[in-house]
Amino acid sequence: MTTFYSVGIVSNMMATSLLKQRIIISENAFAELVVWDIPKPTKGSTHSYKYRLALIVDRECVLRYDNEPGKGDHKHVGNKEFDYNFTTPEKLIEDFWKDAEKII
Repeated sequence: MTTFYSVGIVSNMMATSLLKQRIIISENAFAELVVWDIPKPTKGSTHSYKYRLALIVDRECVLRYDNEPGKGDHKHVGNKEFDYNFTTPEKLIEDFWKDAEKII
């Protein structure tokens, strides 16, 4: 079964997709990486990126980095949520994979 996630981007915003990739890790695991460059920060963030990086294992999201409006930059590890100090999209992806390697 494939799990789909969506990111809400206001339709009148001129967002630019920087990354949209699904990486199959094993028969029961994959990562989905989505990063947008948006004209102005989402509520709670200080940068112009909207992102969602998720690691799915056995149809369950076990790791997710995102910056949903109002919450700002954070990550979910299992059922716990932690603040995340966003600096650049490259560092975001690097940090995600470091955490993912601890899980897979």
